[in-house]
Amino acid sequence: MKLRTLLLLLLLLAITLFVALNWPVIIAPTTLSLLVTTVEAPLGLIMLGMLVLLTGAFAVFAGVHQTSILLEARQQAKELQAQRKLADQAEASRITELHQLLTATLQKLDQQAQENRLATHARIDALEQSLRAALSQETTTLSAYIGELEDRLERGTAGSHPLRGG
Repeated sequence: MKLRTLLLLLLLLAITLFVALNWPVIIAPTTLSLLVTTVEAPLGLIMLGMLVLLTGAFAVFAGVHQTSILLEARQQAKELQAQRKLADQAEASRITELHQLLTATLQKLDQQAQENRLATHARIDALEQSLRAALSQETTTLSAYIGELEDRLERGTAGSHPLRGG
């Protein structure tokens, strides 16, 4: 039980005890002025009735106030839920967009890597062909030099010693 409710109950109990202890005085008739006339009535009973009416009015006011607060809280909760749903949808949309962008970028990078591999293979093939051509030319040149040396040796063997320069 809340402290506020406990205090209200203790106050109500104290008022009830006071009324019970002073009941004969509360119902004693008194002359009362009502501005235009005077009447004989128990002042304590009238004051007690006003206290009950005021307490009832306060209880109704508190109930209406609490109900309006609950309704407002419920409305805010619905709006918050709607905003959360919109935010989730926007976030999902951004995630999907990011996924598509990353996929497109990865595909582009993969394609560039493949093109680079093909270009590298083409350069390697061109270098290999160039190397083969250079090797073939050097082989031909070397063969020609060897053939010329063989001719000189054959001519030199017949005429002079090749080491003596002759």
